[in-house]
Amino acid sequence: MRSFQRGTLDLRPVTLTPGVSRHAEGSTQVEFGDTRVLVTCSVEERVPPHLMGKGTGWVTAEYGMLPRSTHTRTQREAAKGKQTGRTMEIQRLIGRSMRAAVDLAALGPRTFTIDCDVLQADGGTRTASITGAYVALVLALRNLNSRGVMSKLPTLTPLAAVSVGVVGGEVRVDLDYEEDSSADVDLNLVATGDGRIVEVQGTAEHRLFDRKLLDAMLDGGLVAIQKLTAAQAKVLG
Repeated sequence: MRSFQRGTLDLRPVTLTPGVSRHAEGSTQVEFGDTRVLVTCSVEERVPPHLMGKGTGWVTAEYGMLPRSTHTRTQREAAKGKQTGRTMEIQRLIGRSMRAAVDLAALGPRTFTIDCDVLQADGGTRTASITGAYVALVLALRNLNSRGVMSKLPTLTPLAAVSVGVVGGEVRVDLDYEEDSSADVDLNLVATGDGRIVEVQGTAEHRLFDRKLLDAMLDGGLVAIQKLTAAQAKVLG
């Protein structure tokens, strides 16, 4: 039996709580089962040097896990003096995903920084972060628009992310930690609500996989992402 007594292609209970930060332009707490991530979006009236004078905006991301988000305490990366390769990979993925969700040229010379802090980890922290990041980004844009800082909202493309894997010979969607750690195949999928793919990260952990199995994983993941973008739309109104 999977966690939360769900079927192989079912998501864990998903909760998106908007406006959890008093100070950030946009924020949400996202929960995929027992995985919980605080996501904030901050806005600065400047862009990176390589974009100065080009009349476009930028969206970037940072990601981190709190020391007791896992079973044992993990030392803060700030105390180590450097980020791990995993952290850099995940925050770059979040940034790429959010840039695919918005028309950068319509942002003006502004930088939107998405901060994803993992409060509790039980698998799928990067996919939960991306799903919550879209909500936080939209709320930040609405904030600027309501205050007259932006005259109109840019074109947005709703997107979300979900983990998919092969565990015990069957395709499963939204893996928790126990499933993720024992999966034969592990895949993270970022896609839009209408089925267009932003990014696929797939790895044969303990077993090679063929095109037929890849298609089955993508099919299951895309259906799950439709549900996630519907949940985003419900929260955003």
